Amino acid sequence: MSLARCILIHNTLLISRFVFCFARFNLYTQQRCGFRKAAKKVEPKRGSVEEAGQTHTEVAESLTPKRVAPPPPAPPTPTMPPRAFGRLVKPLVFTIGFTGCSFGSAAIWQYESLKSRVQSYFDEVRADWLEKIRPQKQGDLRKQINQWWNSLSEGQRTVTGIIAINALVFCCWRVPAFQRFMVTYFTSNPASKALCLPMVLSTFSHYSLFHMAANMYVLWSFSSSIVSMLGKEQFMAVYMSAGAISTFMSYVCKTATGRLGPSLGASGAIMTVLAAVCTKMPEAKLAIIFLPMYTFTAGNALKAIVALDTAGLVLGWKLFDHAAHLGGALFGIWYVLYGHELIWKNREPLVKLWHDFRTRGPGGGGGGSGSL
Repeated sequence: MSLARCILIHNTLLISRFVFCFARFNLYTQQRCGFRKAAKKVEPKRGSVEEAGQTHTEVAESLTPKRVAPPPPAPPTPTMPPRAFGRLVKPLVFTIGFTGCSFGSAAIWQYESLKSRVQSYFDEVRADWLEKIRPQKQGDLRKQINQWWNSLSEGQRTVTGIIAINALVFCCWRVPAFQRFMVTYFTSNPASKALCLPMVLSTFSHYSLFHMAANMYVLWSFSSSIVSMLGKEQFMAVYMSAGAISTFMSYVCKTATGRLGPSLGASGAIMTVLAAVCTKMPEAKLAIIFLPMYTFTAGNALKAIVALDTAGLVLGWKLFDHAAHLGGALFGIWYVLYGHELIWKNREPLVKLWHDFRTRGPGGGGGGSGSL
């Protein structure tokens, strides 16, 4: 055999081997892809047909030319449906009714206080006389508490009860068994099932100790001014009404913007107190507790607070409930300018009606006056 023929046969074998190897690789790939080989039929093992059928479907879908899907549109901004505003009708009615009941109860409370003040005068004289002839007790805890209580101003004594209620509610937040109840009734949320009671209860609710301490410190600081200006009965009516009104303002803004979420704290009612004092005494000097050397007028402080809450409401800041703050401040300004004349000074018909009821009732002696 010639050398050229041997080289030709060798090259032919190499080419055949190369083609055979390529055919095996291609067949293996096609079997994995689900294509069948017509030239060579291999009996598949049990279960391989189903596996091949599934692979064929997957590969056929992968090899089918697909249209490039356009990018999905940006998710729309969550908005409340128009019917959600219908849920605010009940809170609106509750706010109006609760405000009326607060001022009505305050008027009756003032009447009873004036009526009992005359009756208790002789009891106080008698108590002073007994105190003089009674031997004094040294270190009496009750006497020390009474001395401390008498040293407080009328405004400080009035807000002491509010601070005690806030402290009690704060302790309830620490009890795990109360968590569901506290979230339902002591946080205000327009998306919650309970809408009305939380408008008032959330005013006495604080989850953070720092939040409660800051609010109660401000309330304590301004208590003497606001109570000397309005009286304790009128102050309580304004404070309770401010809690409901500021929460309703928060409901409206949350529903309009779709930024639903729970809120709690006495900030809305305290903003009413601040706004009332600053409006009545705009030239009074105020100072920050940490920076006592920097003083500013109450009128400028009120303007800065209203501007800050307005900016927070427009820009959507989520650190505070700016709608409740702004609602409380506006209510305080309105009450000092117009509300006192429209509401409190027109309480005489209700007081006269209550006086007539008391004098006709058992034990009534007509000792009170129909006009206060």
